[in-house]
Amino acid sequence: MEEITRKKGYICDMDGVIYHGNQLLDGAAAFVDWLKKEDKQFLFLTNSSERSPRELRQKLQRLGIDVEESHFYTSALATASFLSLQSPGCSAYVIGEPGLVNALYDAGITMNDVNPDYVVVGDTRNYNFENIQRAVRFIFKGAKLVGTNPDCTNPLETGMAPATGALVSPIEITTGKKAYFVGKPNPLMMRTGLKLLNCKSEDTAIIGDRMDTDIIAGIESEIDTVLVLSGVSDVHTPSLFPYRPKYILDTVGDIIQN
Repeated sequence: MEEITRKKGYICDMDGVIYHGNQLLDGAAAFVDWLKKEDKQFLFLTNSSERSPRELRQKLQRLGIDVEESHFYTSALATASFLSLQSPGCSAYVIGEPGLVNALYDAGITMNDVNPDYVVVGDTRNYNFENIQRAVRFIFKGAKLVGTNPDCTNPLETGMAPATGALVSPIEITTGKKAYFVGKPNPLMMRTGLKLLNCKSEDTAIIGDRMDTDIIAGIESEIDTVLVLSGVSDVHTPSLFPYRPKYILDTVGDIIQN
């Protein structure tokens, strides 16, 4: 644990690491208290696109953890930044929640349900045949398909729920077009995370519950990786992949147990 706790900066996932839905996970509050007490640099880098940093802060406050908005960066913000750089002033048809819509608005991207430049899909509970059909029609007319993140599942206190990767799939299959995913493990999001953290990769650890997003993102960014088994992964999951995390822990709280 000493090698992990010597790090200056920490990139930490949220779903499956800090909470499941509205349930705080064991050790999460103590870990965040330790980060603040030790004056560590830390960033919650989440593939969730539903909520803004302000809403994420409020959610943690309801769970008994208080951190400033500057400690959050979401796939919605990353997607908005990507589109604004690729095509300034573009328009989008969005299947997603207010956190994604507002991030796009703030980046100068307008909503368009007639002839959008992009179809953007994020985590949402408002998913139906009509918006799938519209998305398919726009893509056949030339719109580009972008997903906020490739996660297919989202851990909740009641079990697993479909996430963006699963919601994008019917559109990909129907149109024959593959989505471009902006969230982890995309290096764009990881580079932004390191810049916001203001730490070098060798001084940073990434903590997550997913081998195919958090852990591979850390490996490809030369950041030490910590897999926690409090989310979608269990002790057998690493054996299913051709790469391994540097550390495997039951919960994020185990980092500060010794």
